[in-house]
Amino acid sequence: MSEPLPGFEGWEPEALPPRDAATVLLWRQAADGVEVFWTRRNRAASFAPGFHAFPGGKLDAAALRVAAARELLEEVGVLAARTVAPVSRESLKALRRALLDGGRSVASVLAELSATLHAEDLPLAGRWVTPPYLASRFDARMFLVKLPPGADAEVWNGELVHGEWVAPEDALAQWKAGRALLHPPQVHALRVMAGFRDVPSALARLRAPPLMGPDFVSEDIEFQAGIRCTPLRTPTLPPATHTNCWVLGHGELLVVDPGASDEAALAPLWRRLEALQAAGCTVKAVVATHHHGDHVGGLRAVAERLGVPVWAHARTVDRLEVPVARLLLDGEVLTLAGTPALHLRVLHTPGHARGHVCLVDESSRAAVVGDMVAGQGTIVIDPPEGDMADYLAQLRRLRDDPVGALCPAHGPVIPDGPGKLEEYLRHREQRAALVLEATPEAGATLAFITAAAYADTPSFLHPVAERSAEATLRMLQAAGKVAQEGERYRRVPC
Repeated sequence: MSEPLPGFEGWEPEALPPRDAATVLLWRQAADGVEVFWTRRNRAASFAPGFHAFPGGKLDAAALRVAAARELLEEVGVLAARTVAPVSRESLKALRRALLDGGRSVASVLAELSATLHAEDLPLAGRWVTPPYLASRFDARMFLVKLPPGADAEVWNGELVHGEWVAPEDALAQWKAGRALLHPPQVHALRVMAGFRDVPSALARLRAPPLMGPDFVSEDIEFQAGIRCTPLRTPTLPPATHTNCWVLGHGELLVVDPGASDEAALAPLWRRLEALQAAGCTVKAVVATHHHGDHVGGLRAVAERLGVPVWAHARTVDRLEVPVARLLLDGEVLTLAGTPALHLRVLHTPGHARGHVCLVDESSRAAVVGDMVAGQGTIVIDPPEGDMADYLAQLRRLRDDPVGALCPAHGPVIPDGPGKLEEYLRHREQRAALVLEATPEAGATLAFITAAAYADTPSFLHPVAERSAEATLRMLQAAGKVAQEGERYRRVPC
């Protein structure tokens, strides 16, 4: 949305404190180097679904190293403690099951095995805090643990669905190919372990990641190689507080949706671009997925400071206050030189906005989707600019393309693009049925229909819901199912 909706002027979210968490970088010496154990999270997991990660989790009430040892035993069956006598794999599996079932505590397991934890076996390897604009936040300490002799790691399906030993170089190759999504701690750790020489030097590098901002919040967010995210504070629709600015490419770069309108809010983007330019990258253009203010607030500032052109769709151009040098055409491919080159196909996806475009990486199928979907919050279809029928048609187009991971303007990356798009389609179709049901044959006002069709939505959100309800009524009207008479809508009898 370009302006705050009624009732949301000056809205500020309640700050959510991060929860303590521990994660373990488990490694072992292989014949030709080191290997690390990584896992893939279930796509139904509440946090980072579908992402690759290292073993770990939130803390309830435990010291950090005890929590790290617990997570390592629960998630992959490795005991990072010293025992007076060897522990059989069968005994360890039974204790692991008891931990997972909630019948035992890690303290009781350690006591039964006469096992002790030693700080030198679980050295601290960095601290990472989830950014404050995300719904789930963690203050995670990473520990570097060498696989104990005779032990091995194994994932039991649940919150994790896969686990394997992998050379860091191979893991990074999968990430670069778009076959694995990673958060900043994992990307940094894999890069460090790819150049592993010894534990002290690895620990020093692990504890000093690049572009670490205040309070241990990283500004180096690259969920997929060449697709970097810099969230910028913008006047957007609650519960979101930021708009993701995407920096795309490995040499030549595109800056997509710099939505912040003041210099202080743009500061993280300047720092990110300066680091990339120092590494030899150059910005080729700045792109607007559409014209809403929370996407284009910094368009002029970025274009003028960097001396680069603005690119947008023709239906966006007349809504911008900055000259547009190139009109983006549906189906064209934008090539960014680099190692490797990045080929982005333009898709014109009207519905939320008439000039809305998405950019799809032709190699990995990752899609920068603007406001087609949201990783946080909802998408408002606000007529007359918004058109529900167009929006649903473009959701189907993206689903059937098919795309891979979705990189939205608000919230985290969505690994299962087709699944999320199908979910959106089902939800909108169900909502359309509710809107039709809430429209009496005798007729009713938009406010009455919204209150009935969105009875499951808090009333303070009804001003937002009303815009999408009107878009749905217009779609039903075009289908001959609803008629409008003045300010009232009535259902047409079948």
